[in-house]
Amino acid sequence: MTDGASLTTARITAAVARLFLDHGKACIREFTVRTGRRADLMMLGPNREITIIEVKSSRQDFTSDRKWHEYIEWADRFYFAVAEDFPRDILPGPDICGIIITDGFDCHVVQQAPVSKLAGARRTHLVTRLAHVAMRRIEWAAQDDPDNAVADDRAED
Repeated sequence: MTDGASLTTARITAAVARLFLDHGKACIREFTVRTGRRADLMMLGPNREITIIEVKSSRQDFTSDRKWHEYIEWADRFYFAVAEDFPRDILPGPDICGIIITDGFDCHVVQQAPVSKLAGARRTHLVTRLAHVAMRRIEWAAQDDPDNAVADDRAED
Protein backbone atom coordinates (compact mmCIF):
# COMPACT_ATOMS: atom_id res chain seq x y z
CA MET A 1 0.00 0.00 0.00
CA THR A 2 1.31 3.43 -0.86
CA ASP A 3 1.78 6.19 1.67
CA GLY A 4 0.90 8.81 -0.94
CA ALA A 5 4.16 10.68 -0.33
CA SER A 6 5.18 11.02 -3.98
CA LEU A 7 4.93 14.84 -3.92
CA THR A 8 6.00 17.47 -1.41
CA THR A 9 3.54 19.82 0.24
CA ALA A 10 5.08 22.71 -1.72
CA ARG A 11 4.60 20.92 -5.04
CA ILE A 12 0.96 20.06 -4.30
CA THR A 13 0.27 23.61 -3.10
CA ALA A 14 1.80 25.15 -6.23
CA ALA A 15 -0.21 22.89 -8.53
CA VAL A 16 -3.50 23.67 -6.78
CA ALA A 17 -2.77 27.41 -6.73
CA ARG A 18 -2.11 27.23 -10.47
CA LEU A 19 -5.47 25.46 -10.97
CA PHE A 20 -7.34 28.28 -9.27
CA LEU A 21 -5.34 31.01 -11.00
CA ASP A 22 -6.06 29.38 -14.37
CA HIS A 23 -9.77 29.62 -13.54
CA GLY A 24 -9.60 33.34 -12.68
CA LYS A 25 -9.66 32.95 -8.92
CA ALA A 26 -7.32 34.57 -6.42
CA CYS A 27 -5.50 32.52 -3.83
CA ILE A 28 -3.05 33.04 -1.02
CA ARG A 29 -0.79 30.57 0.78
CA GLU A 30 -0.44 30.15 4.53
CA PHE A 31 -3.34 32.37 5.58
CA THR A 32 -4.03 32.58 9.32
CA VAL A 33 -7.66 32.59 10.44
CA ARG A 34 -8.81 34.23 13.67
CA THR A 35 -8.26 31.05 15.71
CA GLY A 36 -4.54 31.24 14.92
CA ARG A 37 -4.67 28.24 12.60
CA ARG A 38 -2.91 28.66 9.27
CA ALA A 39 -4.68 27.35 6.17
CA ASP A 40 -2.36 26.00 3.49
CA LEU A 41 -4.26 27.76 0.71
CA MET A 42 -7.23 30.11 0.74
CA MET A 43 -9.07 30.95 -2.46
CA LEU A 44 -11.35 33.88 -3.12
CA GLY A 45 -13.80 33.53 -5.99
CA PRO A 46 -15.28 36.38 -8.03
CA ASN A 47 -18.50 36.34 -5.99
CA ARG A 48 -16.54 36.44 -2.70
CA GLU A 49 -16.85 32.69 -2.16
CA ILE A 50 -14.09 31.52 0.14
CA THR A 51 -12.51 28.09 -0.21
CA ILE A 52 -9.86 26.62 2.07
CA ILE A 53 -7.58 23.89 0.77
CA GLU A 54 -5.63 21.76 3.22
CA VAL A 55 -2.67 20.04 1.57
CA LYS A 56 -1.68 16.56 2.72
CA SER A 57 1.52 15.05 1.37
CA SER A 58 1.29 11.61 3.00
CA ARG A 59 -0.83 9.28 5.10
CA GLN A 60 1.24 10.24 8.16
CA ASP A 61 0.71 13.94 7.42
CA PHE A 62 -3.06 13.41 7.45
CA THR A 63 -3.28 11.06 10.44
CA SER A 64 -1.12 13.31 12.63
CA ASP A 65 -3.23 16.40 11.86
CA ARG A 66 -5.97 17.04 14.40
CA LYS A 67 -6.69 20.64 13.39
CA TRP A 68 -8.06 20.47 9.85
CA HIS A 69 -11.70 20.33 10.97
CA GLU A 70 -11.30 23.81 12.53
CA TYR A 71 -10.99 25.35 9.05
CA ILE A 72 -14.47 24.32 7.92
CA GLU A 73 -16.20 27.16 9.79
CA TRP A 74 -13.95 29.71 7.99
CA ALA A 75 -14.90 28.82 4.42
CA ASP A 76 -17.84 28.25 2.11
CA ARG A 77 -16.06 25.13 0.85
CA PHE A 78 -13.27 22.98 2.24
CA TYR A 79 -11.00 20.68 0.21
CA PHE A 80 -8.10 18.37 0.78
CA ALA A 81 -5.43 18.44 -1.94
CA VAL A 82 -3.32 15.30 -2.30
CA ALA A 83 -1.04 13.48 -4.72
CA GLU A 84 -2.62 10.99 -7.12
CA ASP A 85 -1.23 8.05 -5.14
CA PHE A 86 -2.54 9.30 -1.78
CA PRO A 87 -4.81 6.76 -0.02
CA ARG A 88 -8.06 8.72 -0.46
CA ASP A 89 -10.11 6.19 1.48
CA ILE A 90 -8.78 7.71 4.72
CA LEU A 91 -10.15 11.18 3.86
CA PRO A 92 -13.60 12.33 5.03
CA GLY A 93 -16.62 11.84 2.78
CA PRO A 94 -18.38 14.28 0.44
CA ASP A 95 -20.64 15.56 3.21
CA ILE A 96 -17.55 17.12 4.87
CA CYS A 97 -15.00 18.00 2.21
CA GLY A 98 -13.97 17.98 -1.40
CA ILE A 99 -10.85 16.30 -2.77
CA ILE A 100 -8.40 17.61 -5.35
CA ILE A 101 -5.73 15.28 -6.72
CA THR A 102 -2.58 16.29 -8.56
CA ASP A 103 0.42 14.80 -10.31
CA GLY A 104 2.35 17.94 -9.40
CA PHE A 105 1.23 19.81 -12.51
CA ASP A 106 -2.36 19.03 -13.47
CA CYS A 107 -5.13 18.91 -10.88
CA HIS A 108 -8.55 17.31 -10.87
CA VAL A 109 -11.43 17.76 -8.47
CA VAL A 110 -12.51 14.18 -7.77
CA GLN A 111 -14.94 15.03 -4.99
CA GLN A 112 -16.83 18.32 -4.85
CA ALA A 113 -16.94 20.05 -1.48
CA PRO A 114 -20.31 20.73 0.09
CA VAL A 115 -21.27 24.40 0.33
CA SER A 116 -21.76 25.89 3.77
CA LYS A 117 -22.31 29.62 3.33
CA LEU A 118 -20.40 31.90 5.67
CA ALA A 119 -22.25 34.50 7.71
CA GLY A 120 -22.02 37.99 6.20
CA ALA A 121 -19.92 39.48 9.01
CA ARG A 122 -17.41 36.63 8.90
CA ARG A 123 -17.15 36.88 5.09
CA THR A 124 -16.54 40.64 5.29
CA HIS A 125 -13.89 40.11 7.97
CA LEU A 126 -12.12 37.44 5.91
CA VAL A 127 -12.23 39.34 2.61
CA THR A 128 -10.84 42.45 4.32
CA ARG A 129 -8.05 40.43 5.99
CA LEU A 130 -7.28 38.62 2.73
CA ALA A 131 -6.87 41.96 0.96
CA HIS A 132 -4.71 43.36 3.74
CA VAL A 133 -2.43 40.31 3.96
CA ALA A 134 -2.10 40.06 0.18
CA MET A 135 -1.21 43.74 -0.18
CA ARG A 136 1.41 43.50 2.58
CA ARG A 137 2.99 40.47 0.94
CA ILE A 138 3.06 42.18 -2.45
CA GLU A 139 4.71 45.25 -0.97
CA TRP A 140 7.29 43.18 0.91
CA ALA A 141 8.10 41.38 -2.35
CA ALA A 142 8.36 44.75 -4.11
CA GLN A 143 10.88 45.88 -1.54
CA ASP A 144 13.12 42.99 -2.63
CA ASP A 145 12.55 43.39 -6.39
CA PRO A 146 11.09 46.83 -7.22
CA ASP A 147 11.65 46.45 -10.97
CA ASN A 148 9.35 43.43 -11.18
CA ALA A 149 6.84 44.30 -8.47
CA VAL A 150 3.80 45.00 -10.65
CA ALA A 151 2.04 42.19 -12.45
CA ASP A 152 -0.83 42.42 -14.90
CA ASP A 153 -3.71 42.90 -12.48
CA ARG A 154 -6.52 43.61 -14.91
CA ALA A 155 -9.55 41.85 -13.55
CA GLU A 156 -11.63 39.65 -15.77
CA ASP A 157 -15.05 41.10 -15.05
